[in-house]
Amino acid sequence: MRSPTAGPVPTAARPGVDADPDHLPVAALLVLALTGFLLIATETMPAGLLPQIAAGLDVGEGVAGQFVSAYAVGTVVAAIPAVTLTRGLRRKPLLLAAVLVFALATAVTTVSGDVVVSLVARFVAGAVSGLVWGMTAGYARRISGSRRSGRALAIASVGTPVGLALGTPLGSWVGSTLDWRWSFGALTALAVLTALLALVLVPDAPGQAPESRLPLSRVVRLPGIAPVLAVIVTWMLAHNVVYTYVSAYLRAAGSALSVDVVLVVFGVAAIGGLVVTGVLLDRWLRPLVLAGTGLFILAGAVLLVGRGSTAVVLVAVVVWGVAFGGAAAQLQTAIGIAGGANADVANTLLGVAFNVAIAAAGVLGAVVVGAAGGLALPVVMSGLAAAAVALTLAGRRTAFPLRP
Repeated sequence: MRSPTAGPVPTAARPGVDADPDHLPVAALLVLALTGFLLIATETMPAGLLPQIAAGLDVGEGVAGQFVSAYAVGTVVAAIPAVTLTRGLRRKPLLLAAVLVFALATAVTTVSGDVVVSLVARFVAGAVSGLVWGMTAGYARRISGSRRSGRALAIASVGTPVGLALGTPLGSWVGSTLDWRWSFGALTALAVLTALLALVLVPDAPGQAPESRLPLSRVVRLPGIAPVLAVIVTWMLAHNVVYTYVSAYLRAAGSALSVDVVLVVFGVAAIGGLVVTGVLLDRWLRPLVLAGTGLFILAGAVLLVGRGSTAVVLVAVVVWGVAFGGAAAQLQTAIGIAGGANADVANTLLGVAFNVAIAAAGVLGAVVVGAAGGLALPVVMSGLAAAAVALTLAGRRTAFPLRP
């Protein structure tokens, strides 16, 4: 049930819904997907270039690793206040300004020879990323017809798995083959291109009406918000604890598979999972979430039991990828429904929860690998996924309706 304080998304903020509830602006949604690709590739690419960045800036790899941390901290610290302060602004000018600031910050990283300046630029890029992640889901739904909002969100979300499957490995390859600065230069050019495409192809939409804006403290207390956030943290913790330390699992399993192969297979499977979500999300939200978290339990079990077979491990990775591929769209839809007119702020909380899970997985995975070895990771994955299933069922009335 929707909270009476949340209310429906105002019609004025969803142009075109009354005229054509089946409207699906594919070109505009693909530009939003390209924006997501840009953000995820920029966030994760340094992880594959730490030796090159360290050598180029004459620092240790531990310091170079802060390129990832500074970006994540910027996202967590700035996302909520940035979205809260800008939710009344028109969407298109805000998106264009954010992407151009992102391009500038990435350009500074490209040319800077000072590690402090580079880290500040990464923090700024992460802060802008938090703003864009917070507004993208609501923007996609506002410019689309009411009966196609789930499919619209799935299209706008495709950039994340594509970025994981192709963007990060490609950027690492370019940086390793030429120089790490070429990778950041390419991302800068892509950001400028994204802004130009958004200028031409993405329609504008108004910001949130003043009378419907709730303070953050009340948004958090809306029925359904807390259950969705709990599922996000447990589900994404289950994912990242294995994804981050997949090399430790492969080493402990004695697998002949390389990390690169596993990550590419995972990414391609995730795209397939997103396609399935896009087809079904407008009708079957809760079953999709239950299926995704249930498949995580299965994937973890297969990774443990079938570790001696390359084929079986690959099957488990495909199942894992398919389950993960639609997770972001499903969870964004759930928290958007719970947030109602305050969906942009609610989606910012989603981004923070994702990053909290990423950070926590780094710590938890290190503890698990150090104490029990890499083969314990799939066990933790299945256990956390089981908790996510239980939380989904417990929150089904307010957080995960059968149909959006």
